[in-house]
Amino acid sequence: MSQQGPREVEHEITVSAPAAAVHRLIADVANWPRIFPPTVHAEQLEQDGADERIRIWATANGEPKNWTSRRTLHPDALRIDFRQEVSAPPVAAMGGSWIIEELSADTSRVRLLHDYRAVDDDPEALAWIDRAVDRNSRTELAALKANVELVAGDSGVLLSFEDSVQIDGSAKDVYDFLNEANLWQERLPHVASVRLGEPAPGLQTLEMDTRTKDGSTHTTVSVRVCFPHQRIVYKQTTLPALMTLHTGYWLLEEHADGVRATSQHTVAINTANIASVLGPDAGLAEARELVRTALSGNSRATLGHAKAYAESRR
Repeated sequence: MSQQGPREVEHEITVSAPAAAVHRLIADVANWPRIFPPTVHAEQLEQDGADERIRIWATANGEPKNWTSRRTLHPDALRIDFRQEVSAPPVAAMGGSWIIEELSADTSRVRLLHDYRAVDDDPEALAWIDRAVDRNSRTELAALKANVELVAGDSGVLLSFEDSVQIDGSAKDVYDFLNEANLWQERLPHVASVRLGEPAPGLQTLEMDTRTKDGSTHTTVSVRVCFPHQRIVYKQTTLPALMTLHTGYWLLEEHADGVRATSQHTVAINTANIASVLGPDAGLAEARELVRTALSGNSRATLGHAKAYAESRR
């Protein structure tokens, strides 16, 4: 089959924020899990002047994927060009640009351009990519708008926090405990049931029923990216009612006296559900306190059991 030209598509949205601020947010890929729903984790691998290599873990049509891209940053032009270095099938090649245009001092237009081809120019695969690009682009732009405007408004719905514990053991044993989430139902009292999938090495989907203090359970689904034996980064794709965002990581730092294990969370409160969950008199402060107490409690419990596990294996 002869190779066809690439498909070219464009999506755009208007954002109530200065163009330079929007560009800075997109330019730093560490922000992406917090502003783009499909992105689970993104990190810079190399940088040479305006050129960089980044690796991205994200969901496409609900399936976890990862790929490496090259980007060229044009801060003066408020433009970022990108191209996937190694695409994940059924994508044969993928590239495009972010272009941010100033409409006024506090309003900008964000244009997202894509060009792509399917493996073997297969029509069904191309249709799959069409759907994924269209869905992800619309979702990314809507989320970019919401999150940029959220940051600009400083409304207090975002919170980040961490809990740490010192462990007299090896990072490998602590990592194994955190990585083997399929065993958490037996190992952790607050986990009622768990279903763990690993569609690719180091890339996990974790569906978990967690018990709350009142005895009820709620279901969450996370995609996890695992880096033995240093960290596990995750993002919840199915969230409890009080959150619109939940990202986090487990970080293991080895030193002379053992391991410092840290659990970090970044959360956005779903203000629309505060009254239905906490009652008509509750506000943002009560929601923040409840979410932080619940997540920290579960994290400290998990770290405590990981500590006991690792120290028993010395």
